[in-house]
Amino acid sequence: MTVNIVEITPNNKALLTNVTDDVFDYGIAAPQLDAYLAQSNHKLIVAVVDDQVVGQIRGMIHFQPDEPPHLYVDNLGVAPEQKRKGIAKALFEALTDWAKAEGCVSFWVATETDNHEGNSFYRAIGLKGQTMYLYEQDI
Repeated sequence: MTVNIVEITPNNKALLTNVTDDVFDYGIAAPQLDAYLAQSNHKLIVAVVDDQVVGQIRGMIHFQPDEPPHLYVDNLGVAPEQKRKGIAKALFEALTDWAKAEGCVSFWVATETDNHEGNSFYRAIGLKGQTMYLYEQDI
């Protein structure tokens, strides 16, 4: 099995017409995808096996007036049958390599405390968790 790690751009976004179930949380909407890809501080990277997207990671660079830029890892998903094959790690490395090239000095990622699979992955790649509160409301 050959896994290709590919940055999604406006020129190759058609790759997202063949996505394995459970890679994204919801269906991809063309207008939202176009808006996402138009942002230079956003990145979508996918893992492709046999012309099918089997994994994805999204991130964005946050610019601050009082500190260097940092990467927020927004979402990571790998098809259930493709897990534990190094795909998530390869996606994570590709995203953090991009961030480093863009001047980021750190990154952060958040997940729910009961996301045992996600928390295990982040610990396995050497991240240390912190407990925090998340406040959320519709606007």
